[in-house]
Amino acid sequence: MALQTHPSVDFSAVAKWPNVPACYDWLSLDRRGDWRLQGERVMHSGLINFINRQYGGDESGCWFLQNGPQRVFVSLAYTPWVFRREADAFLSHTGQAAGMPQGVFLDEEGSILLETSLGIGLLDDRDLAYFLGQCRNSDDQPAEEQALLGLMQGTPSTIYWQGLRIQSIAAVDVPKRYRFNPQPQP
Repeated sequence: MALQTHPSVDFSAVAKWPNVPACYDWLSLDRRGDWRLQGERVMHSGLINFINRQYGGDESGCWFLQNGPQRVFVSLAYTPWVFRREADAFLSHTGQAAGMPQGVFLDEEGSILLETSLGIGLLDDRDLAYFLGQCRNSDDQPAEEQALLGLMQGTPSTIYWQGLRIQSIAAVDVPKRYRFNPQPQP
């Protein structure tokens, strides 16, 4: 897996101070795409913008904030990306365009996961009702609740979102399948 970063991540300080220890268990990303420092939601817009610009993932699937020469590893509540609906597009929690999904998944908890050019991401739960309202069965009729519940339990189904078949996935399988580490440790 190649290093994945925001286009503006600055690594220049690493060359000057190559031996700064990494930081773990301070920064996390919640299921709504909010940053948390030691469990407290980050509210300062300047800090949020800085974290968003310096957020990336390494070859081992660990996600981090590059803070000058120091890497602050991020604990993920679920996936490395959280997507929000913006008109007819999806944006990541960092503000990057996610692109159109190439895969759509429903897990056993009722979470929607979107596979995009950025990677795998959780759909923000505030967009879930609208998203599910767009789901159709093979006859192009609105998807029935029973079919969605069956899919959550792993029963094969023919439910589609904008022509993409929604697939069942177990939450426990997501990190391995998409090669990320939700809880980096030293």
